[in-house]
Amino acid sequence: MPGHGKKHPVAGKPGATPKKSKSAKAGLRFPVGCVYRLLKRGNYADRVGPGAAIYLAAVLEYLSAEILELAGNAARENKKARILPRHIQLAVRNDDELNKLFSCVTIAQGGVMPNLLPKRTVGDAGPSQNQGGSQ
Repeated sequence: MPGHGKKHPVAGKPGATPKKSKSAKAGLRFPVGCVYRLLKRGNYADRVGPGAAIYLAAVLEYLSAEILELAGNAARENKKARILPRHIQLAVRNDDELNKLFSCVTIAQGGVMPNLLPKRTVGDAGPSQNQGGSQ
């Protein structure tokens, strides 16, 4: 039936501006509405203001962009076009602040940091062979 359903704004009519999402108003890519809904349903507080969702979405967006940038650099150093969990691990552990934030986090399939020991010279040979042997 024509004439029923949602009315879409027409460009020529006055006062017909398309709706902007909360994320677009705040200039963010992360969904402010979803963060707000999760904050309300999570029982973190009795009352949750709309500014809290915007702030939290902005923090999450910043952290993810920072990690992805460092992981992309690590992938490029390894001559890879795709970011793997190993690259995220290398990026997080090489950055002091992110390492402190992720200190209690295990990244699956991330591996361990390479820890190269200094080469031993001839003068620093280990324990000598003649000690502890039977005489």
